[in-house]
Amino acid sequence: MKHIVVLVSGNGSNLQAIIDACKQKKINGTLAAVFSNKADAFGLERARTAGIPAHALTASQFADRVAFDRELMQEIDAYAPDLVVLAGYMRILSPAFVAHYSGRLINIHPSLLPKYPGLHTHRQVLDNGDEDHGTSVHFVTDELDGGPVILQAKIPVFANDDEDDITARVQHQEHAIYPLVVSWFMEGRLEMRNNAAWLDGKELPPQGHAAEE
Repeated sequence: MKHIVVLVSGNGSNLQAIIDACKQKKINGTLAAVFSNKADAFGLERARTAGIPAHALTASQFADRVAFDRELMQEIDAYAPDLVVLAGYMRILSPAFVAHYSGRLINIHPSLLPKYPGLHTHRQVLDNGDEDHGTSVHFVTDELDGGPVILQAKIPVFANDDEDDITARVQHQEHAIYPLVVSWFMEGRLEMRNNAAWLDGKELPPQGHAAEE
């Protein structure tokens, strides 16, 4: 059985979606461990409730980012992960960390990348009057939120929406597409090759599998 390790910083709703998909046998793999950079992250409680080893490493324990990531890599590698999943993990990863897990490190970002990398995506969508918004699952590279997109889900933005409305709509889509992408990887259907995402032996377009032709 292949091993999945998940990194969280907060509530962990996407982690819960992956836990549920594993329980329902929609993902052919085992959630081996969950790590957080916040000792009070609710995602750790979700892991414990599901009987999954839960670990916290906080920045204050380490001299710098390199030392933090070095220890995190050692602890993750003890679980021999086939895939490392970032689920609301709010630390910038060092180049050494990204290189170590290259091709088996994925993230979900609340925008239709390459639009709005970084923080406060919902606010930017409202400020700019966008009619469409969404979420993207992508492989992680050194470029912030810039790795090859695997799958996107789009949502409409309505005139009277606030950030809470958009957040709820985006998260509903995230909870559907993130476990799906994890299942593709576990089944050997998905890989990163030449800085592009490949599914079932075919290179995906820049917007990923859900791109409109």
